[in-house]
Amino acid sequence: MNVISVSGPCVSSAWLAACRSMDAGSPVAYHTVVRIEDPLAEDPVVRTAVDGVLAKVGLQAVNTVANTIFPAAIAATSPGHRELARRYEAMLPSLRRLSKANIHGTYFGRLVAYPGAGGPVNQLSAIISRLRSETAKTGTGTGPLTAAYEAAFDAPGDDDTPEPAALEAALHAEVRVPARDNRVVYGFPCLSHCSFQLDRSGTLHAMAHYRSHLMTERAYGNYLGLGRLLGYIAGQAGLRTGQLTVTAGYAVLDHRKQVRPLLSISVPRKEPATAARSR
Repeated sequence: MNVISVSGPCVSSAWLAACRSMDAGSPVAYHTVVRIEDPLAEDPVVRTAVDGVLAKVGLQAVNTVANTIFPAAIAATSPGHRELARRYEAMLPSLRRLSKANIHGTYFGRLVAYPGAGGPVNQLSAIISRLRSETAKTGTGTGPLTAAYEAAFDAPGDDDTPEPAALEAALHAEVRVPARDNRVVYGFPCLSHCSFQLDRSGTLHAMAHYRSHLMTERAYGNYLGLGRLLGYIAGQAGLRTGQLTVTAGYAVLDHRKQVRPLLSISVPRKEPATAARSR
């Protein structure tokens, strides 16, 4: 079984490290671990090259993929997370009509309007509110909880699907709807779980798990979208953005021939300035 574990200072370098490891051996890997020190930073040369490959083979651009996880442009023009959620929920019907890729929904759609038994659940706001509440405990003697910020994207079964009140209490952000998302194929939702870890230095980290990952078609955009989501949540809670770790049960280096020329690109150790954190 081919197992890889890599890390990089930015999205570009971490993605390259994962692809190089798979290209050097089997293009199929299991239990992959990719750690990104600064998930808000990327190298423009690598980004342009990845977008070039995606366009050549007729796939969505990096930013399009990233926007399914976090719509950065909409967030930039929204005064806060509740307004962002309201605007995005209103756009969801149009997004689903305009693209076949979104017919079953988007990841961010599930975060702000998860179809719970009692109606849509805004999990994004629940996570941010809980973080604000916990960080307010700093200096009180009890201190904030460090690992109580779950965003699970895969429910085990209908009977186990939490009610909206339970979701808010546990910060358990569901993406997969058990009675609906039962297609045994590549596609939405492959992201199963995301959790946030608050260290007491005031930094927020995140870990995401995919049941399967296409390294060329989706991985770069997914890393970028997850990094932006982490940065936004951290900013809204008054925290610094920390490390992103992405795991996958099964990963494939798709379009290997087209990607191989990119693997020789050298990313300078001194990374481009990190994008401004949302506040």
